[in-house]
Amino acid sequence: MDSKVYYTAMEVAKMLVVSRAKGYKIVRELNEELTKKGYIVIAGKIPKKFLEEKYYGFAG
Repeated sequence: MDSKVYYTAMEVAKMLVVSRAKGYKIVRELNEELTKKGYIVIAGKIPKKFLEEKYYGFAG
């Protein structure tokens, strides 16, 4: 069982088959969305559950 709660921007880039820069951009944009909803975020990381909800068909 994977107990990981967060994905790093590098992991996001690798899983979505995009560049490192794009991975960081995706994480930054999703973290901005979470911040607007009142959540505290960690720069360069995104909650696994939130990423999986936002990307249809995502199976990290």
